[in-house]
Amino acid sequence: MAAPAEDIYSTSVNGTYRVGTGTSDATAIVAGAAALIRSKYPNLPAEEIAHRLTATAIDEGPPSRDDEYGYGVIDLVAALTADVPPLGFGSAAATAPVPTGAAPEDEGGDGGATARGLATLGVLLEAGGGYLVWRRRRRADDPPPRISR
Repeated sequence: MAAPAEDIYSTSVNGTYRVGTGTSDATAIVAGAAALIRSKYPNLPAEEIAHRLTATAIDEGPPSRDDEYGYGVIDLVAALTADVPPLGFGSAAATAPVPTGAAPEDEGGDGGATARGLATLGVLLEAGGGYLVWRRRRRADDPPPRISR
């Protein structure tokens, strides 16, 4: 999966802005996209969120998955609006996400690296969701603030 990583405007210290380049900014974009998908489809498992992102990515570079762009550049609008069949739907060919207009991936590629990357994304999504539940519960357990008159 690839995301914009050059000349990204972001907040900085002391209420200022900065222009940055690098994988940290791209990672934040992909994480934000996953969060938006989770928001729109709250019951979707983490694997399906990752599948939705890869299945709707814009294929760049050589056709299908490659080492530079992975499954392609993130397309948030498509990820939120496209009709993406779930993993395992239909035949075995439907289990591998294939971006629109791309040829299926060769079996000789490094599918293990892709699987590890998607598993890592799933773990991060689940850990983030667990933290939010913990934080919400903790706030609910805290006593209400006292109001002085």
